[in-house]
Amino acid sequence: MNLNNINALDEAGFLRCCGAHHWATWINAQRPFASVDCVLRAAAEGEASLTRSDWLEAFAAHPRIGDTDNLRRKFATTAEWNHSEQAGVAGAADDVIQDLADGNRDYEDRFGYLFIVCATGKSAAEMRSILRARLSNDPETELRIAAAEQAKITRLRLEKA
Repeated sequence: MNLNNINALDEAGFLRCCGAHHWATWINAQRPFASVDCVLRAAAEGEASLTRSDWLEAFAAHPRIGDTDNLRRKFATTAEWNHSEQAGVAGAADDVIQDLADGNRDYEDRFGYLFIVCATGKSAAEMRSILRARLSNDPETELRIAAAEQAKITRLRLEKA
């Protein structure tokens, strides 16, 4: 993580790291950061203040796992990050991709938001297994898990910023 780059970010830059406006506004106001540890503490403190609505806003800033068409169109400002984060889907078998698409629909029907997983380093088959396992969670547990996954994604994006 480059501290100079982080301190040069504005609210829009932080919003690329986490799609919750409340978080981006809050962490932007904490600048300048004296160290990487300060950035990470501020990120965690900002996340701790997020409401369900804030988390849903952050989740909505992501494309569905494996949805490469939407990745290019709707998420142009984070497309490069999304592509590298979802690299495990590239080259996956058609049946795995279809299972992910079906699972995403089931997940959205059950929880009301898209499936969030820190996909970096995971294969499509791993993500499919994670998705299937998480479908059995109760809504409160699942929101906590999805928020923790969002926090991992945010850390990775802060490192890339």
